Amino acid sequence: MALGALPDYPWDQMEPYAATARAHPDGIVDLSIGSPVDPTPELVRSALAAATDAHAYPLTAGSVPLRSAIVSWWERRRGVTGLTEANVLPTIGSKEFVAWLPFMLGLGSGDVVVHPLAAYPTYALGAQLAGATAVASDDPDSWPAATRLVWLNSPGNPDGRVLSVAELQAAVARARSLGAVIVGDECYAELGWDGPWASTPVPSLLDPRVTGGDLTGVLAAYSLSKQSNLAGYRAAFAAGDPALISRLLTVRKHAGMIPPAPVQAAMVAALGDDAHVAAQKELYRARRSVLRPALESAGLRIDRSEAGLYLWATEGRDGWETIGRLASLGILAGPGHFYGSSYPTHVRFSLTATDERIAAAASRLSESSNDR
Repeated sequence: MALGALPDYPWDQMEPYAATARAHPDGIVDLSIGSPVDPTPELVRSALAAATDAHAYPLTAGSVPLRSAIVSWWERRRGVTGLTEANVLPTIGSKEFVAWLPFMLGLGSGDVVVHPLAAYPTYALGAQLAGATAVASDDPDSWPAATRLVWLNSPGNPDGRVLSVAELQAAVARARSLGAVIVGDECYAELGWDGPWASTPVPSLLDPRVTGGDLTGVLAAYSLSKQSNLAGYRAAFAAGDPALISRLLTVRKHAGMIPPAPVQAAMVAALGDDAHVAAQKELYRARRSVLRPALESAGLRIDRSEAGLYLWATEGRDGWETIGRLASLGILAGPGHFYGSSYPTHVRFSLTATDERIAAAASRLSESSNDR
């Protein structure tokens, strides 16, 4: 089938609010998109620079050092044992993987792609690109019989929700009963904050406790954009069922979807160093500790948000009204309307702003709470 009309890019709707926020005497505090602001680690930049004599075509499957680094990372950081190079695949960022996966798996008319109720909009767009139908549901028992692909997102964007091992087990069992592929979007897994995730790693869909050691029909995706400030590098990867990885590799070879060789070298450096990841997490922890109480003092309730890069908040009225109030304070956030129809009163705040801008937002919110 031919590609039909696509929805307008949602963030274009934010321009009037951005203009209002930019007019603030002290400038805008942009807590909307979530684009990293901190420097890319020097060891990563050095690895990229050393690999710029990239005269030959890179491997779509990833260089041998990269595949080895990905396998080691899954075991060391996520507790996923038993992977080999046949289980992993680098991607050009994670968004293209999300958008094109239904198409690459051969889904089409009559097939259903399930995604969370509070969801990154690219899940639904990917279904549309393939001609499939997107269904929002957090309840495995309600997934339709026609489901062929299930997206889980833990920690969630926008809501910071973490799925427990038991919840992941139930989701895998249901997907298998339907004959569906199930994929964990785990790009924020290094950023646990509250409850058990303050001291326990966020579980992966690939965890042997979840899969019973059988990866059939199971994939997970991860990005280095947030943990390593590599958003501009477009550096990510997938792992899981070797048969699915093989199919995706074949499609990507034909389509020329190849991470550049210098980026692959940079990924090896990033994946091998845990110190910069821990340091970046502490920066986000400090910003979160300033922003969260300021939002609460200004009348917003924080929901979920136990992990991830965002605070998911509501003041009990339409999210666009909240966005307008915030813009008048020079603060730009993301309306819950962008993440499905289930949370029209919520807004999303990103932690990706400098310490100075986070402090400015907190100050403005505090002043606004005094005026309430």
